[in-house]
Amino acid sequence: MDRHKAAVAKIAATVRSFYAAREPYRIFHGSTNSTRPRPSASQTKTVDISALRNVLSVDTARRVALVEPNVPMDRLVEATLPHGLVPPVVMEFPGITAGGGFAGTAGESSSFRHGFFDDTVRRVEMVLADGEVVEATRGGGEGEEEGGVRADLFRGAAGAVGTLGTTTLLEVQLMEARRFVRTRYRRTRSVAEAVEAVREEVRREENDYVDGILFSKDHGVVVTGQLTDEAPPAGQKVQTFSGPWDPWFYLHAKERTAPERGDEGAAPVDHVPLAEYLFRYDRGGFWVGAAAFEYFGFVPFNRFSRWFLDDFLHTRMMYRALHGSGESARFVVQDVAMPFETTERFVDYTSSELGIWPLWLCPLKRRRPPTFHPFTTLPEGVRKEPGDDDDDDDAGDADMMLNVGVWGWGPSDPAEFVRKNRELENKVRELGGMKWLYAHTYYPEDEFWSMYGGRGWYDELRDKYNAKTLPTVWDKVHVDPDVARAKKRHWLKRLPPLGGFYGIYKSIQSKDYLLHRHAKWKWKGE
Repeated sequence: MDRHKAAVAKIAATVRSFYAAREPYRIFHGSTNSTRPRPSASQTKTVDISALRNVLSVDTARRVALVEPNVPMDRLVEATLPHGLVPPVVMEFPGITAGGGFAGTAGESSSFRHGFFDDTVRRVEMVLADGEVVEATRGGGEGEEEGGVRADLFRGAAGAVGTLGTTTLLEVQLMEARRFVRTRYRRTRSVAEAVEAVREEVRREENDYVDGILFSKDHGVVVTGQLTDEAPPAGQKVQTFSGPWDPWFYLHAKERTAPERGDEGAAPVDHVPLAEYLFRYDRGGFWVGAAAFEYFGFVPFNRFSRWFLDDFLHTRMMYRALHGSGESARFVVQDVAMPFETTERFVDYTSSELGIWPLWLCPLKRRRPPTFHPFTTLPEGVRKEPGDDDDDDDAGDADMMLNVGVWGWGPSDPAEFVRKNRELENKVRELGGMKWLYAHTYYPEDEFWSMYGGRGWYDELRDKYNAKTLPTVWDKVHVDPDVARAKKRHWLKRLPPLGGFYGIYKSIQSKDYLLHRHAKWKWKGE
């Protein structure tokens, strides 16, 4: 803790000096899992917190871990599993950090049961905009503020992308780990059936993880996971997804539920080691990695090429290449929280207007406003499904919503790309949904604040905690449509495949390929 306290004191002193001079600054974390355009380092002063990357302790009696904000999920899991513990919500990309999960919106396949990642955080240490170091804890009671220390700050900072202060330490709740996840693949034959299957599976007490993939309107799979210590039955191998010769998870799920397999028998089942399940989408970045093969064109997409290029097809390397190449400016990467009741209409829209497949489905607990996490409201005239809680305002499926992940190529023309993204934002609002803020966001300022019920509650927190010198959430996430339309990439990056090769060069420079090569969480066998 002495090293941590010294590092935080240095950060606080730097922040205090900028506050006194009224100089804007940005936080340097050392990595990013956002596709938003990044500001030039020369534009503002920088506060470097990249050294805060350690798991300080794991308390097995209290089942908590003290974690610095730049600890990525794979290192957190590696620190807790030897103690027989694991975080309840583990973001499915190994490089996503604990601090990013708290300050952003992080919900995964266990979030239908445990909520967003910040719902598993008990307390945080923060450096406020004036340099004061404070602690904020989760409150209790109906409003989540009773009994907490600065519980209003805790609730407001979760999802506010660092605009109320800088997180420097988190106390993360843990739960008992198991050896395997019994993974079941339930085939669906329409979007409506897939949505209903997710609805059914989240209601089953035995399920610890639920998500789904829509490969097309008539081929989907709902994946459920149950924690277990039981090994697979005789004759069935342990299924892994981290090795270069292993299948990418989405291709495996597609093959296990292929139409040609017919309707005979029960849904296929695998036994997947726990960490292999948690990070099953790392290789290929769900299915975004397949777009790299489309981009280069001359590289076949097959098992051999995926093995040969494996170093470049893990999410850390892919993020580096995406930013380095500039292709993030024409790649649609959007997560959208939708009411269950309007999800099919939204999929009809993305199918006809964007033509992007597959799509990810992930059920989540719905956070009540005020919050910068996405929340849903049923549009006027849309009927709640039978069995929904009639006392739950307009939320539809009680306290649940369904995230739809839309990730794929958009128009190459910048103006058309912006237009399509704005159309998507409008359609999402029309259908009662809300986007996550990690990606390109084009809302005008008045529209943005109206989505969150105005900014009064937020401005009160900024005033109370001296955060008015920091950018607002809109300032941080907004992409100016006029600038985006007019933006011209360097000629080198505009010429496929030269821009792609430059992105690969930048990813190699990072040496992030060494992280997955030497990962300790990978299954080594019994």
